[in-house]
Amino acid sequence: MAFNPIYIIDGARTPFLKARSTPGPFSAADLAVQAGREVLLRQPFPANALNDVILGCVAPAPDETNIGRLVGLRLGCGHSVPGWTVSRNCASGMQALDSALLTLQSGRADLVLAGGVDALSRAPVLLNEDMVRWLGEWQAAKSPGARLAQLGRLRPGHLAPVIGLLRGLTDPVAGVSMGQTAENLAHQFGISRQQMDEYASRSHARTLRAQQDGALGEIIPLVDKHGRLYPHDDGVRADSTPEKLAALKPVFDRPWGNITAGNSSQVTDGAALLLLASERAVEQWGLRPLGRILDVQWAGLDPASMGLGPVHAATPILERHGMDLNTPDLWEINEAFAAQVLACLAAWQDDDWCRTHLGRPALGALDEDRLNADGGAIAVGHPVGASGARIVLHLLHALRARGLRRGMAAICIGGGQGGAMLVETTCATGGTES
Repeated sequence: MAFNPIYIIDGARTPFLKARSTPGPFSAADLAVQAGREVLLRQPFPANALNDVILGCVAPAPDETNIGRLVGLRLGCGHSVPGWTVSRNCASGMQALDSALLTLQSGRADLVLAGGVDALSRAPVLLNEDMVRWLGEWQAAKSPGARLAQLGRLRPGHLAPVIGLLRGLTDPVAGVSMGQTAENLAHQFGISRQQMDEYASRSHARTLRAQQDGALGEIIPLVDKHGRLYPHDDGVRADSTPEKLAALKPVFDRPWGNITAGNSSQVTDGAALLLLASERAVEQWGLRPLGRILDVQWAGLDPASMGLGPVHAATPILERHGMDLNTPDLWEINEAFAAQVLACLAAWQDDDWCRTHLGRPALGALDEDRLNADGGAIAVGHPVGASGARIVLHLLHALRARGLRRGMAAICIGGGQGGAMLVETTCATGGTES
């Protein structure tokens, strides 16, 4: 596949902040602006030199509907720089990068700021249908008597809230939650609770080590309006051992299931933004790329087994480039659930599954030392719109830190899809590689 090279110049992400019982301190736009500001301040060109701003976001607030445009304006890009928003569920941030890639390849742009954001702690709490209908009838009542009669029809059940996040995490076609799709995969591939908890514990341990070693340099600290500092992902736990995780109760398939809050990704707020550029812009501004995008693939599959999306999306890229599973130096597979990542690894080793679903023999075992080397979403969290951009950005940082060249980022997508992006680093001292 030949096309003009497109470079990732720079990027930054916020700490991912765990959603707790109240709305978090930052709106989605606040998060994206702080990450984007850091990226733009490091560049030799002014903000209005951008040609486009593209953001992935799954749950924008009502006053942040086209958050791509809003963030561009708040970053000082000026009225003439357009901005738009994309949504591909969990891969929205990766979709923004792919949309930027296509825009740059077409020659319609030379500099694009792209990435993803979500503030899931601020996902809306909605009125149920009975309450909405009651309010409509209340508005239609014209006389005091009619309104009094309508008040008499108000029942406690009208006040039961609808949690927008839970509604969004339920597949409308398959009729099951995202967690239940992970239970499906655990059953299909015989993945035990112990395996899930051991994987989850490893995710926390690797992220904790990365924090201690300064290996998460793409993170920029946040400061809220009260002056409180948020320097790191705040959901990482040093005490997340397999033994402690084993004590947690199942969440999605009670009482017999194995998917718990501990071996699932955390609900979080966060943003990740990257600057993409054409070769012409690299030369014009003397930019020093982190790396470049080599290939992208999107795939569809049964929504009830959506967690296998990385297998469906990454495998065609490997085949196009004559690679096996362990040719990429590092892999980032978004950890929606421990069972989901483990199922991907198992699927690649299952000859019957590969022949049935991929039309080829099994690919074998992926070296797990190459996979999520600095932990993943189980430890750092999964702000849905941002995760696809986060794994691409961190993959490039992890490759460069280790003196490695090529990596694959892959993600499962609610609704039964998968996305994958093959990247390679450029020279550590700047410039580009052929």
